[in-house]
Amino acid sequence: MTQTNAFRDPSRVNQLIKCIQTEAAPIAERLGRPIQIMEVCGGHTHAIVNTGINQLLPSSIELIHGPGCPVCVLPTTAIDQAVSLAESSNHILASFGDPLRVPGSRHSLLDAKANGAHIQTLYSPLDALKLAKHHPNKTIIFFAIGFDTTIPSTACTLQMAAQQSITNFRVLCHHICLMPVLTTLLERQEIQLDGFLGPGHVSMVIGAKAYASIADKYHKPLVIAGFEPVDILHALYLLVQQLSAQQHSIQNAYSRVVLEEGNKAAQQSINDVFISGIDAKWRGLDLVPGSGLSIRPKYQQHDAVQLLNSQHVAENNTDPVYCKQVLTGSLKPHHCPWFGKQCTPHHPQSGLMVSTEGACAAYYASHAKTAVGTLS
Repeated sequence: MTQTNAFRDPSRVNQLIKCIQTEAAPIAERLGRPIQIMEVCGGHTHAIVNTGINQLLPSSIELIHGPGCPVCVLPTTAIDQAVSLAESSNHILASFGDPLRVPGSRHSLLDAKANGAHIQTLYSPLDALKLAKHHPNKTIIFFAIGFDTTIPSTACTLQMAAQQSITNFRVLCHHICLMPVLTTLLERQEIQLDGFLGPGHVSMVIGAKAYASIADKYHKPLVIAGFEPVDILHALYLLVQQLSAQQHSIQNAYSRVVLEEGNKAAQQSINDVFISGIDAKWRGLDLVPGSGLSIRPKYQQHDAVQLLNSQHVAENNTDPVYCKQVLTGSLKPHHCPWFGKQCTPHHPQSGLMVSTEGACAAYYASHAKTAVGTLS
């Protein structure tokens, strides 16, 4: 049995399900409702839906889908800024593929590209740096999005641009940090949460100890998990064990990847390039204090925000109310009245339906598979 197969072993899955069921039932009876656990990461949401974990879990546990998808929480203003820059004849906007179909107030980046805007899809900010070298007469603007996981690669690319004096490379920074949104959700108390399934990839950068306040201040347990079925179920079992003992601590169930201190080299690059703790807008959550980043003055010549000074982009807060409810965990995607009707992957209302980590996209794909299976 390979290591990967071990994390998908049906016998282990069944054993963990039975253990969770035994442990969770009396807790739910005590609470008078199902245990509500938020899986923060969109990657976990897709893994849970795609592998059918959500169907295997007992009714004593309810999984709440969190805002852990950076494309899904991109504010309309961010898309509008990117479109505005891409429409300039002197610019080439370089972007990952996921944001291209997210609606802006006027249109999406994909619509802008169809209308003649200069947009290149790539897989790494380093590809954008290469683009700048190949097009010295154009300003290459990298549309930098993502949580703590992708911030180090943007930071390292900016360091390289400065070291190599590549003056036609800029970054439109819309990076956000995940930890502040967890405290925001707990502060707002819009939903009842009993614990968190902690993100694996983000934790690889920031480290397990970054979540200390979740347990110390808010008295909620958090268990960091990997992305295979056994990973997720093991983490859920550790969570219900803590809840059974009425404990609240941070546990690392993904120690093969995540360290207590995180990735020190990545953290140093981030601190060198970015100022953290900036208030930032999230789609569906409005302002999340301390969640944003801005580029430090020493890298100012590579900050694309300067190019927006003469191109005012109006604020827009017209996100559909159902999208906000899904993002905050108060509405399941398939319970949305627009799901599969006004909102589909071909005609999305927000990034939730087009992102590879979007909850609505995961549910839509799952429903499509079920329909195909029924027809066949």
